[in-house]
Amino acid sequence: MSDFAKTDLPPFFMEQLRRAKVNFERALDCKHTDFDDLYPYMNEQPQFFWYKRYVAWSELLTVVRLAQELGIEWKADFTVQQVQFIEGKVLQGKVLDYWNPEAEKEEKIGQLEEEK
Repeated sequence: MSDFAKTDLPPFFMEQLRRAKVNFERALDCKHTDFDDLYPYMNEQPQFFWYKRYVAWSELLTVVRLAQELGIEWKADFTVQQVQFIEGKVLQGKVLDYWNPEAEKEEKIGQLEEEK
């Protein structure tokens, strides 16, 4: 790898990882992403939100795979659980439910309040 690539690739990939992570999290929360702009007429379709999540997940996995192949550390911006999900590669319901640790805490607090 050239000196240019050694100094510029890691920061570039860290930025791409952050973008892909934010994009996936926005898709999980049904917030606007760039994908919405590509298919504005699809927003009315219920399956669009699942497809949007799948596309964002694929983007995240692709950036992670490229970082791994280049020997660039990618795990720093992810929780242990998120790393496990990424390494598992399959976008399962538990990924959607437990991606955000804050959401998990809020869910537990909500359950505790209901028990009162």
